[in-house]
Amino acid sequence: MLTVVGLLATTALSSPANAAVPSSMHILSSTAPTVQVAKKTTHDTTSKAESKRVDGFKTPKPQWFNCTPFAPGAQCASVELPLDYDKPGGAKTEVALLRIKAKDQKKRIGTLFVNPGGPGGSGVAIAASAPDFLSASVLERFDVVGFDPRGTNFSDNVRCWKNLGGQETALAGMNVPYPDTLKEMRAFVKSSKAFGKACSTTGKPVSASMSTAEVARDMDVLRRMVGDKQLTYLGFSYGSYLGTVYANMFPERVRAVAIDGVLDPVAWAGTASTAGTPQTQRIKSGEGAEKAMRGILSRCKKAGKDYCQLAGQGDPETLYRAIMAELKRSPLVFTDPEYPEYDFTLNSATLTSGMLSYMYDPQGASMVDGELTYALQMLQERAISKGTTFPKSATPTKEPTKSKLKIARRALAKSMRAVDVEEKAAAQDIAKKAAATGFAFPYDSSPEVFQSVLCTDSRNPAKAENWTRYAAAASKTAPGFGQMWTWASAPCASTTWTAKDEDSYKGPFTRRTKNPMLVVGNYWDPATNYSGAQKVAKLMPNSRLLSSDSWGHTAYGTSKCVTNAMDSYLLTKRMPAVGKLCTGDVQPFTEKIEDFGNQRRKDGPERQLPPVVPPLPGALPRS
Repeated sequence: MLTVVGLLATTALSSPANAAVPSSMHILSSTAPTVQVAKKTTHDTTSKAESKRVDGFKTPKPQWFNCTPFAPGAQCASVELPLDYDKPGGAKTEVALLRIKAKDQKKRIGTLFVNPGGPGGSGVAIAASAPDFLSASVLERFDVVGFDPRGTNFSDNVRCWKNLGGQETALAGMNVPYPDTLKEMRAFVKSSKAFGKACSTTGKPVSASMSTAEVARDMDVLRRMVGDKQLTYLGFSYGSYLGTVYANMFPERVRAVAIDGVLDPVAWAGTASTAGTPQTQRIKSGEGAEKAMRGILSRCKKAGKDYCQLAGQGDPETLYRAIMAELKRSPLVFTDPEYPEYDFTLNSATLTSGMLSYMYDPQGASMVDGELTYALQMLQERAISKGTTFPKSATPTKEPTKSKLKIARRALAKSMRAVDVEEKAAAQDIAKKAAATGFAFPYDSSPEVFQSVLCTDSRNPAKAENWTRYAAAASKTAPGFGQMWTWASAPCASTTWTAKDEDSYKGPFTRRTKNPMLVVGNYWDPATNYSGAQKVAKLMPNSRLLSSDSWGHTAYGTSKCVTNAMDSYLLTKRMPAVGKLCTGDVQPFTEKIEDFGNQRRKDGPERQLPPVVPPLPGALPRS
């Protein structure tokens, strides 16, 4: 039976030639990636062992059926693939697919496979959204296919507990953005250990067969199934790692692989010398978020109070640090005027989580400004009621007006409810679509999905208890964000997560592909640090780095410059010029604020942005 769950970089290379790189990025100077190689240049090939694994499996014959509840004209199918490619005649796992056929079938180039990230994001869902975010030229010439990676979403699900009650009890200590008190840390460690043990027993064999290498093998079989001799692929966020792994496992089978929002593959997989550092700390996502936050606060200060509210209250970065320190010392407890029966608690962890989610959006700077301003107003009110001032170094302030405080409470409460609201809406939407297409969903395995990929892919330290000091170290370079990202991999502690995939891919990541690969990096990405794109472009000898001075998570759709370059590559295999730099259409604080609580935002892009899923547990697709 098919089941469904709710939709939920270390070495630096040079910046592109002639690009103005912000000094805060601290990028090492070097040369740009090599020029595109000539067709006659030799390329690497798939190993004999890998060829035997994948090519020895009989090509599936999908029975496509109408699934218009997902998207007009969409077709769905499910196929059985080997749970273990070393045993092609053994146990199977069902993988779900969705296809949007090319508008011009006579001029059809082939199939474009898409992945939204996660790990655990739904390929079915992003393919269904293709008409909303892909350019007309791409939709005209490609069938667009998304598949839910094994163990996830509409494919056969991983399941580490017998029922949801057991899952909920075991994971109760992880119900915080990250643990910030000794009590919370102890509970988080306890749940992390229970998580690892459950997925290494009840969760097997599926939990031990969900590495990115297995998904890459699945994708190669599916490529053959749709009749393409080489793969055309567009992967976002964690989907960049899937693209990188595929290109290194099957280098001669690459037609065009475009990856956007790129993870450092060496950091993701880990090495013997880095296994003592958690995987989610190695990828430097915390530092990427800290860089983006500093960039926003710097732009706020430069723009001034007419464009950024916080700038009217003092130095934005000083205020931000003061707010976080005060919330860590003493959280804000308040009620929403519209929901007086509910109490809300805002602490440094929940505010950090809110800041991060806003920064996934290219227009997130205005939301960051609003949230911090509201928190400041309420902390000032609390301080005045106690006969003090906030921040303590500030000049005494007049008590905020009742109307401003009402707006602040309502806005903060709304943002704190937003995740629950979005989760419920996403669950209802997917349930409706699932029922209409015959899928079922008796068990929400979304927590297991993320960790099963993460933990089978990567090397990690031995004991979950030690994540406390790893997170403390991460807080020095990326306060708040460092702890959030680091704690995410605590269930992967190697003494409790013992489920292993002996055929996972740990490198090398230096294969020369037959056709060049396009690597896209966004300077201000808060989830996939720009240095990850630089790393892949340095490692892969037949790749090209396209950079974008843009905001939010990933770059496709944020400017015509990026989108046109990526579309041209997918359609023609032509690479952008060496050192090409694009600029995002939306930049922080370029329009005046009309009034408190009502910041104006630029109009969105002509097309929707791709529904990317950032690499953080429980993250929902960007809407």
